[in-house]
Amino acid sequence: MSETTSAAPVSRSRMTFRLQTLGPVLALVALIILGASLNDNFLSYANITNVLARSAFIGIIAVGMTFVITAGGIDLSVGSMAAFVAGIMILAMNALIPTLGVGVPLIAAGMGVALLAGLGAGLVNGFLISKIGIEAFIVTLGSMGIYRSLVTWLADGGTLSLNFEARGFYRPVYYDGLLGISWPIIMFALIAILGELAMRHTPFGRHCAALGANEQVARYSAVNVDRTRMATYVLLGGLVGIATIMYVPRLGSASGSTGVLWELEAIAAVIIGGTVLKGGFGRVWGTVVGVAILSLIDNILNLASIVSPYLNGAIQGVIVILAVVLQRQGKKAD
Repeated sequence: MSETTSAAPVSRSRMTFRLQTLGPVLALVALIILGASLNDNFLSYANITNVLARSAFIGIIAVGMTFVITAGGIDLSVGSMAAFVAGIMILAMNALIPTLGVGVPLIAAGMGVALLAGLGAGLVNGFLISKIGIEAFIVTLGSMGIYRSLVTWLADGGTLSLNFEARGFYRPVYYDGLLGISWPIIMFALIAILGELAMRHTPFGRHCAALGANEQVARYSAVNVDRTRMATYVLLGGLVGIATIMYVPRLGSASGSTGVLWELEAIAAVIIGGTVLKGGFGRVWGTVVGVAILSLIDNILNLASIVSPYLNGAIQGVIVILAVVLQRQGKKAD
């Protein structure tokens, strides 16, 4: 009798684990089938590559967000940070044109500025959270407003535009690629692979999981808690910089509306992919699936005209809430 009783919780735990693992994949397959049945162009090469290219920015940021959330943190500022970084990058490139001219050196300089700006913004967030001890929610909520206001101020309430010739030279970074695959997709794939390897097979990934699971136990286990926590925010800031580098050649401009709701999409992708919101467990491959799910939902709604595209943010918010509810139900089942 006792053996049967003890076996039941184990069986339920295994079923819950399998559901949490396979659930996002099954949802992705179901969306592909639904999209194909609603619109004949859904599975066309042009549509799929367009969806992947447009979602690559969020995907790159979401990989970094996976590490932050796994370590028990959160970052609400990534969308505003991307807008600020894009604005700084455009201003720097326009200012350097008389010196460097329009060419590879100018593009390289702009990329360097974007990467440094992203790393610097992530470092500031990480320092305030890990060293000063301010709650991550408060720090990133505040920096979200700061970055959004700064880019609006830099643009004087309008739009910061890259020089026309420089924009034309820079466009291939978004629109061209290798073997028919655009550079943003390739970059997202490389970062996702490296992120999964780092999460599963490096001390940094294990330290992030240990920190998110129990900070005190992590300290007793010789994990440098402050350094690990700061590193997650610096990593996220750097990936925001890379995402911005791939985003700017698409439109060649930045404004106060750039990157709106990117933080919601990034967090949603991470949670949908199975990373635990309270920290302690994360998986980058799941985040990639989460990004694909959100992108396909958006694409299906646009192609089928089921609801207004202005409601996409509301739908993503509902998905986040449902994903967290499912996570809590899974813990209760355990």
